[in-house]
Amino acid sequence: MSQAVSQAGAGYRGSALGAELPLMMVTPALFAANLVVARWAQGADVPPVFLAFGRWALAFLILLPTVGPRLWALRATLKANWQRILMLAGLGMGVAVAPQYVGARHTGAANVAIIFAACPALVTMIETLVWKAPLSRRQAGGMFLAILGVLVVLSKGDVTALGQLQFGAGDLWVVLAAVGWALYTVFNKRLPLPPLPSTVKLAAMILGGALVLAPFAALEAAHGAVPDFGDGRVYVALAFLAVVPSLGAYFCFDRLVSLAGPARASMALYLIPLYATLAAWPLLKEAPHLYHVAGFGVILAGVLLSSMRRR
Repeated sequence: MSQAVSQAGAGYRGSALGAELPLMMVTPALFAANLVVARWAQGADVPPVFLAFGRWALAFLILLPTVGPRLWALRATLKANWQRILMLAGLGMGVAVAPQYVGARHTGAANVAIIFAACPALVTMIETLVWKAPLSRRQAGGMFLAILGVLVVLSKGDVTALGQLQFGAGDLWVVLAAVGWALYTVFNKRLPLPPLPSTVKLAAMILGGALVLAPFAALEAAHGAVPDFGDGRVYVALAFLAVVPSLGAYFCFDRLVSLAGPARASMALYLIPLYATLAAWPLLKEAPHLYHVAGFGVILAGVLLSSMRRR
């Protein structure tokens, strides 16, 4: 993973396979860890908004000793752009996370994955309608293959079974989270912050996410939803979420957006259901099946096709 990130971070542009593709493979694996661990944390009855707030607050504390001096040195730039920082953080760290955790308590994992599989389509739609971004046939074909692969996995090889899924209140929460992520992806590219060191930008966004979520976490606690701090799983879940999906995934995704653009970068999200399935095998005792292999192959073909550039 470190080699893939270092190649992309150094701006290696010899080919799409050398620059974009490594991050397209690594980033969804880090995001998939969020889904699996958040689901595992439900066993400890961790309130969803607290879980979202706690991961960002802890992630900022982890970054603070090393990034704090640079944040202070760039305080004038950050202060001048605080509204944009809060908007992006509110979408990417707030709306895209807390409603997802709320919805996951009331709907099935298949429904969550299907809804989030629509994120790249939402990104493409926003880019095309608002910014008139062109959509090549290769990108459209890659998107079709990726959607097909996701449906193969979610339907366990029987795509006709998808018609039996029912959407309820939990699904609406996940829809809200998906819309938040799509808007974050587009605005992160189209309305970017001034040039900042990557760690400074990440720390500012993480702090913004914690600030946005803090009043909602307090409101949740006021209604009696308080974690059991005597349960060690609370601390394990928060520590893992703060490091892997919070620091690792968001850094990699922001780099991928800068290299590939929001529409192409979002194609990597199609791999999340596959990675989540593989991670759930040892952690949640859910073994993968043949349809997972078939779906992974179709999704990988879609990601490869969409990442190719015309010479």
